[in-house]
Amino acid sequence: MPCSGTIDHRVLLQTFEDGADGVFVAGCMEGDCHFLKGNFRAKKRVQQVKKILDEIGFGGERLEFYNLSAAQGQRFAEIVKEMTERVLKLGPNPLLAKSCKKEGGAA
Repeated sequence: MPCSGTIDHRVLLQTFEDGADGVFVAGCMEGDCHFLKGNFRAKKRVQQVKKILDEIGFGGERLEFYNLSAAQGQRFAEIVKEMTERVLKLGPNPLLAKSCKKEGGAA
């Protein structure tokens, strides 16, 4: 995507419906967005979707927003590690576990 501000609620929710265990969105540093306020829009949308995920019992902690510049490769690696550890603690996508139970498979 050319800007994190173009991320849509539906795209975020669809990633979980498609089986993602966790998702993070990385936007420009605050005040440094080429599209002016795209990162603020993205952060707001992520917060709204986190609230929806909490309300339906899925868990908003499976979704996160980070401000990150292209020059922060080490920070990107830290974020990936942090999110991986978080998601491993949370376990697999609850939608997949329910789907497996319905189909008679192991959860």
